[in-house]
Amino acid sequence: MIRRIWIARLVVASLAAAAIVTPASAGLLPVSVTIQPEAGNFRWTYSVVLPTDMKLQAGNYFTIYDFDGYISGSGKVLSPYPDDSAAAYWTFSTSKTGPTPPLLSPTDDPNIDNLTWTYNGPTVPAGKVTLGNFVATSKYSESKDSFFTATNPRAADGVIDSNITNTITPTGQDTPPPPPVPEPTALALVGLGLPLVGIRRWLRRRD
Repeated sequence: MIRRIWIARLVVASLAAAAIVTPASAGLLPVSVTIQPEAGNFRWTYSVVLPTDMKLQAGNYFTIYDFDGYISGSGKVLSPYPDDSAAAYWTFSTSKTGPTPPLLSPTDDPNIDNLTWTYNGPTVPAGKVTLGNFVATSKYSESKDSFFTATNPRAADGVIDSNITNTITPTGQDTPPPPPVPEPTALALVGLGLPLVGIRRWLRRRD
């Protein structure tokens, strides 16, 4: 069963040096998340959009925070803009904290992996463009509220814009192993001991 969740675009924009909020512009945005079973785990797919008034250039990146249960080596990009060859323009990395653009403060658990995709291709001069489906696999299908940050320049003047918005990520915990089953010899000893316990109690009552 495939679940698709549309993400509300609650963007808290940063950003001038004076930390003025600029709601008229926003950087990269995760517009939907799809969760799909895959080989006993779950594939999480983030569809990321470059808005109309923004551009993308080498060195720009985005980070998804606290992706619990991450399966090593599963991060990749599918259906990249403008065609499949553009997958080579993206590099994927994980870290326990950050990377985070300046002046932003997402909640970031240092015990859980963050996922980061960095762009290294030619400049995309303006949106509105779906940059691709960015995929990672987790052991878990349940979701929790988390954060997405990105940094890239505005199309009009090239000023770097850093933004933070809400998204969802996996959450869960490993199931503890079942208690050990007693071996047959142990069960036999218990069976032999029970009559002795009964005789001892009977003798006590008789005395």
